[in-house]
Amino acid sequence: MSGIASIADVLAVESEHDGLLPNSTYEMIGAAARAHPDAPALSFFLRVEDHARPEVWNYEALFSRITATANFLHELGVASEEVVAFVLPNLPQTHLAIWGGQAAGIAFAINPMLEPTAIAELLDAGQAKVLITLAPVPGMDLWSRLRPLLGRVSSLRHVVLVDLAGQAQAAGSPEAGVGAGQFEVHDFAQGLARQPVDRLTGGRVIRPGDRSSYFCTGGTTGAPKIAMRTHANEIANAWSVGQFLGDGISAGKTLFCGLPLFHVNGVLVTGLLPFSRGAHVILGTPSGYRGDGVIKHFWQLVEHHRINFFSGVPTVYAALMQQPTQGRDLGSLEYGLCGAAPMPVELMRAFQDSTGLKILEGYGLTEGTCVSTCNPPLGERRTGSIGLRLPLQAMKAVVLDDVGAYVRDCTVGEPGVLVISGPNVFAGYRDPDQDKGLWLELNDGRRWLNTGDLGRQDADGCFYLTGRKKELIIRGGHNIDPASIEEPLHRHPDVQIAAAVGRPDVHAGELPVAYVQLKPGARVTEDELLSFAREQITERAAMPKAIKLVAAMPLTGVGKIFKPELRLREIADALRTALHDAGAPASRLEVVNDPRLGIRVEVAVAGSATAAVAREVLGRFPFRFEVTWRSPSANHA
Repeated sequence: MSGIASIADVLAVESEHDGLLPNSTYEMIGAAARAHPDAPALSFFLRVEDHARPEVWNYEALFSRITATANFLHELGVASEEVVAFVLPNLPQTHLAIWGGQAAGIAFAINPMLEPTAIAELLDAGQAKVLITLAPVPGMDLWSRLRPLLGRVSSLRHVVLVDLAGQAQAAGSPEAGVGAGQFEVHDFAQGLARQPVDRLTGGRVIRPGDRSSYFCTGGTTGAPKIAMRTHANEIANAWSVGQFLGDGISAGKTLFCGLPLFHVNGVLVTGLLPFSRGAHVILGTPSGYRGDGVIKHFWQLVEHHRINFFSGVPTVYAALMQQPTQGRDLGSLEYGLCGAAPMPVELMRAFQDSTGLKILEGYGLTEGTCVSTCNPPLGERRTGSIGLRLPLQAMKAVVLDDVGAYVRDCTVGEPGVLVISGPNVFAGYRDPDQDKGLWLELNDGRRWLNTGDLGRQDADGCFYLTGRKKELIIRGGHNIDPASIEEPLHRHPDVQIAAAVGRPDVHAGELPVAYVQLKPGARVTEDELLSFAREQITERAAMPKAIKLVAAMPLTGVGKIFKPELRLREIADALRTALHDAGAPASRLEVVNDPRLGIRVEVAVAGSATAAVAREVLGRFPFRFEVTWRSPSANHA
């Protein structure tokens, strides 16, 4: 089958599946390398100006270096249950750290944009034995800031530096860490150079149930949970997405990787998936889409490298919309995948009209490895839908009671909590206390994961999100835990209650905003609280756009903060402001949380011309809306 068009095709793939899959990610990539040894596997350019002369590895070279990486880590004493953390930008060596790390032990992805103190805390929480990070280079001197903190990581024994500028010697020879920890420093390239590339020297037999990776979830800012995944999880998800997309990801196809490799989308959709099918991945600058000139020259990259597929978040597509395509041959593009946050309907339509590119909106979560649903590449792509479930995965909407226990399955079209089950579902969090409320018993013998998201399924098997039960704020695809804003604010002596929510934003998706209820008699101002927040919140992405004082926080019947009301306030204010700035002020604006359809906006304006502007403005946001206007004689829809 060359791809999925309907739920019937999903069922056909499942009925034809013989149940045989590789035992490990190492075996999965190795099979593709043996089938396509001379095909290009990975290309990399450090700067956009150099994109026409990239460093290119074929499949034989890629797999040989993955093998050498695993052998080097074995030489450092890494065993199957020990953790190899990597704190790296998007580099070819990052892929070696991921897949070689999984072949030797457990690969732990950490965001290099976090503050060094946060990185050290994660290394300690994950009990990392080896850290692979970047030697000092201009503009990326993480190592000198991180090194003094590594003594806090009692499990750390080795630091491996990836040297991009010949500075490994200057970075230091083997040394003792600060404090109780002891670690040695090694050069990545030198370590690989002395390793065999034709076999794993450690003699490890990797089993599907062995842990393969740790990824941070629950927020890439603050103190996220560490999700534990197995080789079987990653293999099943890569296989399922491959079956779903069919010939769209296969030998001879070229993909662009612009999302970070500390995130599951970058690792699976533009990593294991193409590497398992003999496709070619272009790694565009260490900073991906954030790299200098990448967005500006993206259509030039597509034309020159004949790119067939890329994956992005709504803010990437919004930025690309601003770049002219005239005169560029974009005929190679087949489709792009969009996830992480809902894509505004008007943006999707405008983007597809201007580029001719199909956008496949999907849905997934770290706990489900990466992708759980996707709009079909060959069938109807329903606007506003997150698509069909992937083969081998079960997904449905269910009704839960007040304590989170299963009551029944939802009927067709009825909204409920989305739950998933299948070989892609992760093993749990590293801290078992964080698993509370995660698993559901449905009395069907399956293990079901409560996603925390709200949605419904139509009669054709398509899913629709109707809300996000989780409280994460998604800023440009960057997950922000509200607690990383609330907890610092609670340290202020005048703050009684603080609550952070996302404010809709056309460019970033959401921006964090904090509401604060002061202690009786307190006189601190909003500006003073913002200054305090700047001192206390170390991550720029989590810095609130505004802090708003309220006389009383909205509460539930049991005294919990009712954040949906705060979010509705921000939606209304953001839309009202956008309409006013566009010259289409609303005489009435109401935001309704429809239990079936999700957020719905009703707006009234004066005059038909103003109504046209209002529709254009509202179409940039991911909400259903209705605009009415008043003339001297009548109302019109």
